[in-house]
Amino acid sequence: MKETKPYRIAIIDLGSNTARLVLYSAIPGYSYRFEDGVREVVRLRQGLTTDGLSSEAITRAFSTLRLFKRFCDSAAVDGIIAVATSAVRDAANGELFIEQIRREIGLSLRILDGEREAYYATIGVLNEVPMENGFVLDIGGGSLQISEVRGGRFYRGTSLPIGSLALTERFILTDPITEEEFARLRLEVDTALSAIPWLKNKKNGILVGLGGTIRTLGRMDVARTGYPLQTLHGYRLTRASIEETVSLLRTMTLKERQKIRGLKTDRADITFSGAVAVQILMEQLDLDDLTISTAGLREGLFLERFWQHLPYPVIPDVKRFGVLNLARTYQYEKPHANHVRYLAERMFQQLTPLHGFGLPEWELLDAAALLHDVGRVIGYGRHHRHSQTLIEYNGLVGFSPRETALIALLVRYHRRGRPDIAAYQPLINDADTALLLQLSAILRMAEFLERGRNAAIDDVIVTWTDSDIRLTLIADEYPAVELWETERNAVPLFEEAFERSVLLDSIAAPSSWPSG
Repeated sequence: MKETKPYRIAIIDLGSNTARLVLYSAIPGYSYRFEDGVREVVRLRQGLTTDGLSSEAITRAFSTLRLFKRFCDSAAVDGIIAVATSAVRDAANGELFIEQIRREIGLSLRILDGEREAYYATIGVLNEVPMENGFVLDIGGGSLQISEVRGGRFYRGTSLPIGSLALTERFILTDPITEEEFARLRLEVDTALSAIPWLKNKKNGILVGLGGTIRTLGRMDVARTGYPLQTLHGYRLTRASIEETVSLLRTMTLKERQKIRGLKTDRADITFSGAVAVQILMEQLDLDDLTISTAGLREGLFLERFWQHLPYPVIPDVKRFGVLNLARTYQYEKPHANHVRYLAERMFQQLTPLHGFGLPEWELLDAAALLHDVGRVIGYGRHHRHSQTLIEYNGLVGFSPRETALIALLVRYHRRGRPDIAAYQPLINDADTALLLQLSAILRMAEFLERGRNAAIDDVIVTWTDSDIRLTLIADEYPAVELWETERNAVPLFEEAFERSVLLDSIAAPSSWPSG
């Protein structure tokens, strides 16, 4: 393990609707983990006039930021990165407000301009979602940021004053919403987005969405569909779902909206406006779905520091680092995991004519091999289930929800049992049954060939006929323990997966030879 002292860093994001503090523990360039977070609705934009932020909003912000500062002090953080966004940058008294915070609380907040806010949100996304070309949408309370990505990098971005709270305060004056208000709201958003010339330059890329409104729309959709994972990372939110949400909220009173599953009560009044903005953008881009990113502005600010030794603060291989970061976070046994991975790779490659899989399937097996034992950090007993749970709750950056579910099942069945897809339907279905069975068989075989956790098996040579598969083990000494454990625990599933009898032998001879 890398012998570098971890540091703890707090990110404070003072938004127009919500103030958030997140705390990360990190070893620079090696691994990081989210440790804690605090969220408080401050409605900083509420009551904003030509004179600036209202005294009531300033009072709410000061109260929250004092608590955030005390939290950081008690957590003994090594650094604080604090920013303010659209409400403060738009306010006539914004600079005075920032100076007062510095003087009275001891926090130095940087006011981000619209393009910089869009940039940091995109950096957060690109470290989570592999993306060559497309657009990133970030809807906050006061503003909407839209960015264009080209060649896997932030290309340009802009900010528009059509955030969920800003639109609600300007156009939603009755409860429930009237047809006239809805029409005026749509016209405002459509006009604002139409004024961005480069939105018309569609590159056949994807749309990635983030921010409180996007997450809320995702949670509402999840509540309707019974989605099996515990994270919204990579969730595909369809235009049809958003249209359904808009139609639902249009006719409901605030009190009725506050009872909807997946919709937080403190966002029940502003989510409709944000949903309309998302709907219109997808119409203009002619896209049927967007991918949700759980990373955004705060993660972008953190990752700029974390990847400061790179020429650009985005890791080139998002999937690979995501797997390693999760493994390192949960203190995986690197030599054992790497050897299981090596043996799995050797069998996967040699069996290619039988299974017909390629790089996408190998990435699943590779991830599962490195993560299969992370559940041991909770406890050895049922650690295969603990590993599954950690993947299910954390998600895996770079991987789709279907791929994440398959990896979770691979680690779940690396020791025993027959793979069952029921827990993750409809993410995976019967079409994935053979894939899951064969990859599970390879992973389990690799695990038991490394049963002694000492790399006793140097290599494995696989040959086959129409009726059997022979695995010849290359070892310095006769691998008695590995052969015994593999015969009992891995061979039956392997035989079922490849529909052949399995024969195991070793180049190394047993220590005891028959006399004569």
